[in-house]
Formats: sequence, structure tokens, C-alpha cells
Amino acid sequence: MAITANQIVSIEYEVKDTQTNTVVDSNIGGAPLTFMMGRNQIIIGLENGIKNMNKGDKADVLVKAADAYGEYDNEALQELPIEQFAGIELAEGMALYGQGEHGETVQVTVKSFDNEKCTIDFNHPLAGKDLMFTVAITALRDATPDEALSGIPAENAVASGGSCGTGCGCH
Repeated sequence: MAITANQIVSIEYEVKDTQTNTVVDSNIGGAPLTFMMGRNQIIIGLENGIKNMNKGDKADVLVKAADAYGEYDNEALQELPIEQFAGIELAEGMALYGQGEHGETVQVTVKSFDNEKCTIDFNHPLAGKDLMFTVAITALRDATPDEALSGIPAENAVASGGSCGTGCGCH
């Protein structure tokens, strides 16, 4: 039986960059990732890759870059005066966080720098990479009416004055 839209799915996963075979993310041994199917809460390639799985199933799911974090965009590089980074000990490859045009938090990567300028990369760190997910469906259930309305699984609900526990930084 296929997983359907608005079902609550919990997965355990490990993700590898297919070019280097390097593990880039994993929740094995930690809390499962819980999301609502069909709500764009995980990358589309992984959602499509698990839709025919059932609770207890384990599989390898290849997700092409276009269905993961997108193709690498060379236009997403920006050169800024080094003065804008005063007080920051820069290192190539380091992640920096700033505020986007609409007030959202954006992550950039330091591509290169010298005494005059710093080149930052607005691409997601996994942009342009095909990813291999080893995924296990640890839980699967229908959403409650409240979950279906809000799109938030009870497992991720914000406790009064607390965080949702997913590491997303919400309050």
C-alpha cells in the first residue's frame, strides 16, 4: 500500500554524496524525522522515492540533484567588500547566516577571500549533488484532523514556550 498525502511518516535515514560516497547527514541512533506526506516538508525526490514503502520497509533511494537541492547555480556567487566581515575569522567553506531580502534567515558559504573581498555562495551546500538515501520507515499513520489542517505532525508540535525539537530553530 502506498503512502498517501497527509499521512504522518517517520523515517530513519543516512544520506551520502554519490560522487564521494561521503555521509552528509544521518539521524541513525537519534530521533526519527517525522513529516506529513505531500506537504513539501522533505525534498521531493525523497518523498517520491518512499511513496510505495510501508512501515518497516528499508530501501536505498537515489535522488538526483534537480529533485534534491537543485542544480549548482554559478550566478549565486556574490563578491562583497571584506569590511562587511569585520570581526569574523573567515575560513573557506565556512557557513555564515544572514538576513534575506524578505527577512528570512539565509545560509551562505565562504567560497574564497583575500584582503579586499570575500566571495560568498548562496547555493545550498548540497546543490548540484546526487544523493543516496538509505531510509527506513519507522512509523506510518493517518493524520488527525488537527494535523491535516495545520500540516504539523503532533511529534513536531511546539510545546508551550519551547522548540519543536527538530533542530529547525523555531520557537
